[in-house]
Amino acid sequence: EIALANLNRLYEAVGDRVTAVFITGTDFGMQTGPFISPKTYRGLFQPFHARVNDWVHTHTPWKTFMHSCGSVRALIPDFIESGFDILNPIQCSAAGMDPWELKREFGDRLTFWGGGVDTQHTLPFGTPEKVRDEVRERIEAFGPGGGFVFNTIHNVQPSTPVENVLALYETQREHGCYPI
Repeated sequence: EIALANLNRLYEAVGDRVTAVFITGTDFGMQTGPFISPKTYRGLFQPFHARVNDWVHTHTPWKTFMHSCGSVRALIPDFIESGFDILNPIQCSAAGMDPWELKREFGDRLTFWGGGVDTQHTLPFGTPEKVRDEVRERIEAFGPGGGFVFNTIHNVQPSTPVENVLALYETQREHGCYPI
């Protein structure tokens, strides 16, 4: 009830000036898989998530945003059933998070926000060419037909080489404009 009352106050304050609302930042994934089972998610989190998403979709034009790092492939059908419109980030380096498969299976029901380049390995430790290759591949995987908001998988770390950050932005600007 508190969450719904807060959403109502938020909508009264900002109305249609925003297009998406961040619902949860609970990470459900590790590198190798989810740290809870789909059954546990359905029993513990899904009723609340569904209720909040239903309220948002009934009372506002907003899209809802689920943040969860890690390997959450097994939970994505439940996130969709809960009413989420957007998943962020898409940690393609985690088990089961192949961008081509995710787009094929869920791209008609979910917007992918992030996943543009790996921030654990490629961006901080790769070469500019490796960064360019990965950015192009992710745009090719997630971009066609829409439903992709290009972003890194996570925060860009301070020790990331400037050349790699430039390669990221230059490649995204060159290849990341719709229609793809």
